[in-house]
Amino acid sequence: MRTAPVLLAAAASLASHAVAAPSSFYGKRVTLVDSSSASSTCNVTNQPIPPSQDPWYTAPYEFAHEAPGTILRVRPAPGNLSTIAGNCSAAYNILYRSTGSRYDPTWAVTTLFVPKNMSRNSTGSLLSYQIPYDSVFIDSSPSYAMYGGVDTDIGNALGKGRFVNVPDFEGNNASFTAGVLSGHVTLDSIRAVLNGAKRFGLPADTKYAMWGYSGGALASEWAAELQVQYAPELNFSGAALGGLTPNVTSVLFTLYDSIEAGLAPPSILGLTNQFPDVYKYILSKLKTTGPYNATGFLATLNYTLDENISKFAFKNMSMYFENGLDDLFSPVSQKIINSDGIMGYHGVPQMPLFVYKAVGDEISPVNDTDALVERFCGIGVNINYQRNSIGGHVAEGTNGIPAATAWLDSIFDGSFASSANATGCFISNVAVNLTSLSL
Repeated sequence: MRTAPVLLAAAASLASHAVAAPSSFYGKRVTLVDSSSASSTCNVTNQPIPPSQDPWYTAPYEFAHEAPGTILRVRPAPGNLSTIAGNCSAAYNILYRSTGSRYDPTWAVTTLFVPKNMSRNSTGSLLSYQIPYDSVFIDSSPSYAMYGGVDTDIGNALGKGRFVNVPDFEGNNASFTAGVLSGHVTLDSIRAVLNGAKRFGLPADTKYAMWGYSGGALASEWAAELQVQYAPELNFSGAALGGLTPNVTSVLFTLYDSIEAGLAPPSILGLTNQFPDVYKYILSKLKTTGPYNATGFLATLNYTLDENISKFAFKNMSMYFENGLDDLFSPVSQKIINSDGIMGYHGVPQMPLFVYKAVGDEISPVNDTDALVERFCGIGVNINYQRNSIGGHVAEGTNGIPAATAWLDSIFDGSFASSANATGCFISNVAVNLTSLSL
């Protein structure tokens, strides 16, 4: 059983990280580079500006008339991002047309890393890597936050000659947990990269697959569900999904007064900001006086993931609302939770899936992932599902990396297609422990 001192020490450790927060909380490894000592060979043309202040992050005139996935604006990523990533010859920011949760026109940004050396395979390869940034603070978007550290998974993929696509999948309003929006933005980021294939040097026959953990898996899974009806022309080779959160209601009940309670405020605001009427309703229910008030709750609008975890640890989220959880799960809110917060009802993934989850996940009950896998298995989806008996949500972010990497390697090198797991549903219990993290 976890004890409060241990958890508080963990929270303090988490809060010590800076811009690389989205990766640090989930046990993911990052490479930190001091830009002042970066290689002089890097082509530094200008320094990155936070999205909230950078005029580049704005909607071009009449963008809504363009098709989803259309490139609206592109630039070499400012500063030394390619050097930070490693194994990278160039990095681009791409602003493109996408679609919101209400199927309204919107736009988003993705970052494309170009490998120094192309894959030795006969075909090109593109990994769409969704980072769990879990914040409604637009400056936490990966296209900017990665200047503070890039996941080594990205550098490793580049080292294998793969292009790597990293979308700001919460969109231009940082709509954390808005499933439909996140899926659309992820799919359209891949469309945009493929639309600019000649410019970016992608081979015409490039294979592409997705990988995400926790919040990154949320975007990846919704993309996998929505692909068949939203982007039927895309032909994914596969998707690796770790630490899935299939039901936002279950997650809220699990964490609302725990060390991870800080995930609740950005989740509530991120999901509802795609629905202005519901967002306004939620704001109207926040208390205006007392220790649990609107000012404290809305501070999350300017917090990174680690700041949310440290500021809201062990706080009872229901105390911020006039009628407690009844306000959060009123009929007004429940309608959008059902449409935008529960996986498994928007389409059948047409690609092979590798799913990995800690049985002791303290953020999203393993039963929810078990049920989602069972649902997809029952309708013919090819799934390899590994349930780890060791660790929790944070630890599995590290423990699951080798298996996910090996599976993706088999997807890209073509060996998966001829393997015994190429068709069917395979569920196994494993015991993998690669980290000292207990959570």
